[in-house]
Amino acid sequence: MCAQVQHVAVNAALRTAATIAAVAVAYFATAQVGLVLALVKGQVTPLWLPTGISVAALLMTGRRIWPGITLGAFAANISLGAPLFSALLITAGNTAAPLLAWYLLTRFGFRPALDRLKDALLLVFAGALGAMLVSAFVGAVALRLGGVIAWHEVPAVMSVWWTGDAMGVLVFTPLLLTVPRQWNAAPRRLAEAAALLVTTAALAFFVTTTELRLLFLVFPMLIWAALRFQHAIAAPCAVIISVAAVMAAASGHFATGDLLTTMIVLQAFNGSVALTGLILSAITSERNEARQAIERACEQLAETVARYQDVGARKRLGRVVPPG
Repeated sequence: MCAQVQHVAVNAALRTAATIAAVAVAYFATAQVGLVLALVKGQVTPLWLPTGISVAALLMTGRRIWPGITLGAFAANISLGAPLFSALLITAGNTAAPLLAWYLLTRFGFRPALDRLKDALLLVFAGALGAMLVSAFVGAVALRLGGVIAWHEVPAVMSVWWTGDAMGVLVFTPLLLTVPRQWNAAPRRLAEAAALLVTTAALAFFVTTTELRLLFLVFPMLIWAALRFQHAIAAPCAVIISVAAVMAAASGHFATGDLLTTMIVLQAFNGSVALTGLILSAITSERNEARQAIERACEQLAETVARYQDVGARKRLGRVVPPG
């Protein structure tokens, strides 16, 4: 019996270690992707994907995988050439912010299925906008203490850091939480979903690189995805549109003007895309669930009424005196 318990414990420890390693690798790999999408080489990253992975991993597997976030963040910070002290402090902020997001979300009853408006709003205000202030503040102060930036640059660096981390959560976390579910749909519905993804991708890369101001054209596709498929397709569409916008901004196509103007326009657009897909999908899921509950209640009521009618009919038949 003891040997069996030890075997189970060892297997559990190995699975946890493997998950931690996977999170670390995923964090580091997506950090490199984020740097490729930076508006200024090595900095000013408007979409920091590792935060989205960190929050999703904590929600799916629990807080025990936090060392994976720390290892991945430290490796990413060292690869950027940050001084050791700054790298350690930034890593602490990179770890604390997702942990705070996980705590706040679980504390207020967050459901990873994102099938309620409450869950969408929690992810926005607690998981993204609130918790990511920690990493932004710690990161900006760490760069100042390391002599990388001056004190007057701290607010600007903090704001850029905060929006990049928040967008990582808003855009990437819903994708990881909802899309891995198995699809069990008719071929026609799968074909519609595939066509929607392809059309959204083509349209997103067109409207973000053309000189015409046609960014609004992506929203009908996003609304279509949210109403028809909820997060299963709306989340990938939001990722596609946001990545296309960031790539266009990095290549100088997205917006004219200085870097600050580009960042404001880009993050306003990405935020609108993320919120549209996230909130509309949650409201649609909630509405569908309510409709199904009403249908089930109506079916149960109909069965109950039919049962009582049947009982009443039998009683009436029992009172009928047979002809003698």
